[in-house]
Amino acid sequence: MRLATIRTPGGTRAARVDPITGDATLLEGSSLRAVLDQPGWRHSIPTIEGPVLASDDVRFAPVVPDPDKIICVGVNYRAHIEEMGREIPAHPTYFAKYRRALIGAYDSIRLPDSDVSTMIDWEGELAIVIGQPARNASPSEAAAAIAGFCVLNDVSARDWQRRTIQFLAGKTFEAMTPVGPWITTSDEVGVSPSLDIRTEVDGVTKQSSNTSDLVFGPVDIVQDLSRIITLDPGDIIATGTPSGVGFARSPQEFLGPGSTVSVIIDTLGSVRNICEAS
Repeated sequence: MRLATIRTPGGTRAARVDPITGDATLLEGSSLRAVLDQPGWRHSIPTIEGPVLASDDVRFAPVVPDPDKIICVGVNYRAHIEEMGREIPAHPTYFAKYRRALIGAYDSIRLPDSDVSTMIDWEGELAIVIGQPARNASPSEAAAAIAGFCVLNDVSARDWQRRTIQFLAGKTFEAMTPVGPWITTSDEVGVSPSLDIRTEVDGVTKQSSNTSDLVFGPVDIVQDLSRIITLDPGDIIATGTPSGVGFARSPQEFLGPGSTVSVIIDTLGSVRNICEAS
């Protein structure tokens, strides 16, 4: 099942997206978070009938535009850890984003002014969306809390990220994190999917990997985070990026006005965004 938040003339609405036609059935609620907040949504949503938008009229908002939390995992692909010159971590590395960082799957990435940053990098990622509360979860409870997965690009201002030992400043610039276009529910792809992931910049492949290269998988991450804080329906967790980022290349490569960056994950879809100057 594919679930999304879409834009309509009357505002955003939760929707179920047909995997064959791309048509969207409108659901009650202004965002997917409202759907995931409903007990039993996994059983009720597949059979709900409602107004249908043809695929040509579907405009995707961030898959959850109003999450309570956006949590990201750093240095979590083995090959990426090697290219960044780090050691395999014993525990996940966490940082956060804020809601204004999020954009839809096909929205424009708004670059900061050139006097603010010129080191804007791509990071294609698998994102978890939480479907029920989790606190001090067992492995089975952590698995049950995963609503599904979507595509995310953790676009990063590397100079701001690296000016201190804390990542946050470079990770939560406004309107620079595409997420979507929908979640594919875990009953279709499992809770520890092995999926090909690829990032392209202007049609050239920059990252190519598989989510099996994750050091800490989705269930591990959800279980670990639930020991710190209650995870709530609609929370988004970005699981980390593979090797091939621009910062680690020689010479280094970064995004600029007019760059088109796409992240494609097998069976989950893709985000595709054009970079625009502020």
